[in-house]
Amino acid sequence: MDSRKSCLLAVLLLLQLICDVDGNVMFQVHHKYGGLGKGKATLKALRAHDSRRHGRMLAAIDFQLGGDGSPTDAALYYTKITIGTPPVDYHVQVDTGSDILWVNCHNCERCPTRSDLDITLKQYDLTASSTGKMISCNQDFCDAAFGRPNPDCKAGMNCEYSVTYGDGSRTEGYFVRDYFRLDQVTGNLQTSAMNGSITFGCSAKQSGELGTSSEAVDGIIGFGQANTSILSQLALSGKVKKIFSHCLDGNKGGGIFAIGEVVQPKVNRTPLVPNEPHYNVILKAIEVGGQFLNLPTDSFDTGSSRGTIIDSGTTLAYLPSEVYQQLMNKVTGQQPKMETHVVERQFKCFWYRGNVDDAFPVVNFHFENSLPLAVYPHDYLFEVRDTEYCIGWQNSGMQTKDGREITLLGDIVLQDKLVLYDLENQTIGWTPYNCSSTIKVRDEASGNVYSVAAHNISSAFSLPKVNVVLMLLFIVVLLKLIE
Repeated sequence: MDSRKSCLLAVLLLLQLICDVDGNVMFQVHHKYGGLGKGKATLKALRAHDSRRHGRMLAAIDFQLGGDGSPTDAALYYTKITIGTPPVDYHVQVDTGSDILWVNCHNCERCPTRSDLDITLKQYDLTASSTGKMISCNQDFCDAAFGRPNPDCKAGMNCEYSVTYGDGSRTEGYFVRDYFRLDQVTGNLQTSAMNGSITFGCSAKQSGELGTSSEAVDGIIGFGQANTSILSQLALSGKVKKIFSHCLDGNKGGGIFAIGEVVQPKVNRTPLVPNEPHYNVILKAIEVGGQFLNLPTDSFDTGSSRGTIIDSGTTLAYLPSEVYQQLMNKVTGQQPKMETHVVERQFKCFWYRGNVDDAFPVVNFHFENSLPLAVYPHDYLFEVRDTEYCIGWQNSGMQTKDGREITLLGDIVLQDKLVLYDLENQTIGWTPYNCSSTIKVRDEASGNVYSVAAHNISSAFSLPKVNVVLMLLFIVVLLKLIE
């Protein structure tokens, strides 16, 4: 009888694991294009995605307060969230470069209705949720979003928003508030479901590429610094500290995305540049193969936006023209007989048989507070097909419409490192780490320290046909239950 119970328990545990793949117990963040270097996506798709992101990161977000805003007037990483009563699941892109959570609304104009990601797209219907409420232009959230009270606000007017992206795409809508289901870490490798109210955008109208992408999702969840982000909302209510981290496994896929103070491993940090809308830090020098690049002191000044932008949602790494040219000369100079060719009119590629880590130099970035960041050849070179490699360093001079050259470091720089964003102390840091292992986070309510594990779902669990190579476990670590 005991052996039967043991077998039954094992089966139930296996079923629970399978259910977790599609259930609401944990957020699972998928990479839309598969892992870097796996040949799962064209370079054109990666570059096009990054181009749209850069436009968004450098463009202002305009919250237009006033008007009717009714629905009739109307990703790189994505996860599944649950909103409303009754609960409905939505797939949204996780984005550290934007500040609001928004989803497509019922009767949205030009919102996508299908996706090649093999996910069923949904549209949020305020009238169908018994817990949903409209946000008016005279409420505190609207004042905070706009930065000041709206002088044109009249009774009954919605709190409207508009976001314009660098490629001309645009989403317009209004803010609503509804139940948002999250997972709270309650023990080592354990979570429990909980509810809380969150204000988010309801997209009523879209234009440009945003509404026509074949890799469409239901919206975007922003983890930026503004007080409109979900992180800021939770912190403002006194429920969490404004600290989150991610660890992207560049070898096996998978990793960790968590909100909460990381106790282990220890992470050295550098200050964030103050009064910047994104995660900007001061880059001091670049070292290639043990030799420092000879660069002017203002090489990493991006004009009105100071410092180097750290963003896990960008795939590649973008450097100002002079920096890019010197770095590329050092990288390719290690193999003087190597011939490069251009792929898709912009990527330098080459044929190579052998271990790239033995043939090309390590690139070290040096930041303020003596914080280094090492990028290995297997990080910045990705194999697009057998023995053909392309270089992930990009010239940012081709990325901005206003002529500014940015320094922006994306996934090829951040993978295989635990990256910690500490908005409480205005610092960011990283350390090399095995992202398929666990980290320890502190539950501020109890003072307990819990282990949070990486997650990597294999095809054995009958996932959708989309190539899900890089998948993250997104666990929200809350300080106490949201009221």
